[in-house]
Amino acid sequence: MQIIPIKTRIINPPQDDIYGVIDEFCPELKENDVLLITSKILSIHQGRCISMQEVHDKDELIKKEADYFIPREECPGQLAILTIKNNTLIASAGIDESNANGHYIMWPEFPEKEAEKICNYLKEKFSLNKLAVIITDSHSIPLRYGVLGISIGFYGLEPFNDYRGKQDIFGKILKMSQSNVVDSLATIGVLAMGEGDEQKPMAIIRDAEAISFTNENKFSDVYVPIKEDIYFPILEKFYKK
Repeated sequence: MQIIPIKTRIINPPQDDIYGVIDEFCPELKENDVLLITSKILSIHQGRCISMQEVHDKDELIKKEADYFIPREECPGQLAILTIKNNTLIASAGIDESNANGHYIMWPEFPEKEAEKICNYLKEKFSLNKLAVIITDSHSIPLRYGVLGISIGFYGLEPFNDYRGKQDIFGKILKMSQSNVVDSLATIGVLAMGEGDEQKPMAIIRDAEAISFTNENKFSDVYVPIKEDIYFPILEKFYKK
């Protein structure tokens, strides 16, 4: 498997053209490639940026953007508002200040639909049949320092490898095992793209095994209804906005 980060020019808030960036900097894609794009440049493309000078209370902006939240005063050290947005556990509803040039950058709207549009654009551009696009961000997980990549929208691939009904190496039938392919790829891509001044907001994953490509939108398949989640005893502590 190859991971090919793509260095670009600076993508400027409050709005810039992601297709112009792709056309200028994305090398020729091949069959079975996966293109990862950080959510930040998609947000800038959509103009989902607000000048910090226009925001009098960041916490109110976070609560407005979140689906569920735990207030800052209830979080250790009051370091952040813990939120759930689009079925994703993330701090501050994904609102970012880094590499933002004096703006708050919010999550893109309908990232799965944007991934589909970009994927179809690139299929036509490079005459491809099998291609996937994943929109990535980074988040922290309980009981671990540091951040990991996660997908917040994707198109063009099946999100899981399903092992249910198959045998393990000792012949035991597996009942629950599904490998989350799309978030695993997002984690790899985010590691390659970096979190600081690398200026690599896109990456190509090439020759990866265990990817099944599709022309169906499978994004909703990754969502677990909150009351069915094994972590619901913790998640139920969130306030619905």
